[in-house]
Amino acid sequence: MHVSPKFSKLASKKAPTVVVVIPYYNGSAFIERSVRSVLNQTLRPDEFIVVNDGSTATEAAFLHKLARRLHFKVIDQPNGGQGSARNTGVRASTSNYISFLDQDDFYRDTHVEALVRAIPSDDPHLGWVYGDLMEADGAGNVLRTATVKRHSAHPKRDIEQMVGFDMHVLPSASLISRTAYEAVGGFDPQFIGYEDDDLFLRIFRSGYSNYFVDEPVTVWCIRPNSTSYTVMMSRSRFRYFKKLQEMFPDDRKMVRYYFRDLLIPRFHSQFVQDAIRWAVQEDNHLPEHRKELVSIFNGYGRAVFSNKSIPWRFKAKVWLERLVVNTNSKIVILTAIRLAQAGHGLRVFFTRSLR
Repeated sequence: MHVSPKFSKLASKKAPTVVVVIPYYNGSAFIERSVRSVLNQTLRPDEFIVVNDGSTATEAAFLHKLARRLHFKVIDQPNGGQGSARNTGVRASTSNYISFLDQDDFYRDTHVEALVRAIPSDDPHLGWVYGDLMEADGAGNVLRTATVKRHSAHPKRDIEQMVGFDMHVLPSASLISRTAYEAVGGFDPQFIGYEDDDLFLRIFRSGYSNYFVDEPVTVWCIRPNSTSYTVMMSRSRFRYFKKLQEMFPDDRKMVRYYFRDLLIPRFHSQFVQDAIRWAVQEDNHLPEHRKELVSIFNGYGRAVFSNKSIPWRFKAKVWLERLVVNTNSKIVILTAIRLAQAGHGLRVFFTRSLR
């Protein structure tokens, strides 16, 4: 690890070793910015790996040429998704702490330094330390200097926080203990979206602790055509919903109704919006995915109908929503939305009330 003089004291105490892993998929437009942000760290990582996740030949060649010029390791694999690529990078490393970075985001110069300094010296059960994010547009122009604190509580202390809401813990702003990561088997590759929440939830449930650094360590660049806005996210959301349903069955004796009190408030409106999005957005790709998006909502509806803790009024609401969602008419869907917005009887749409 390259250590500047001011960190010599830290180094003398056998500072933790760190690997940075970037999953790469046809990301030539952004990867050099991400790579340079790793190379410019005030506390350099011990290992730096970029995993080419089945990019085109042209994009792969660009990455390998960049690696020869800037000196970092590249691993090639068939396309398996971001979680799979991250797992590949970790398996190829030996450092005892893991830091990830998405190809279109970039670290602030003190990312590794800030997170390494936050590692407690007296916690043998450490799972991860993490910081805040700066939010930026695709070009890297900052829009907000504190992001995760706006949306949820930190650090994570209970299941209600982690299951009932988006977690807002990003791998690109975290330093994860290899012990904890390997104990839970790393990322679940079935997800392309929600893989982050799933990983940190499993680490938490395995008894590992987490610590929050109240400063931005990464710049998170949001682009309109990123994964969060595609049908892959809708598909992954439903898979995660089903996994949570299996992980947290209702416990009547303990009066814990996870499905009613956590899963529905978190996911219901998103499933509805996904199913009608094809009718209200000018996206050339949404109509071809309409059947899948409607099928996802129908699957969610079946889960609602089969759960005994859900009030009949809410089930009736979902039944009405299914009637509209399953029509093949934009006119019907748009009319239902306008009536709901106007405050008429169909206000039942797009509400989260379970009463």
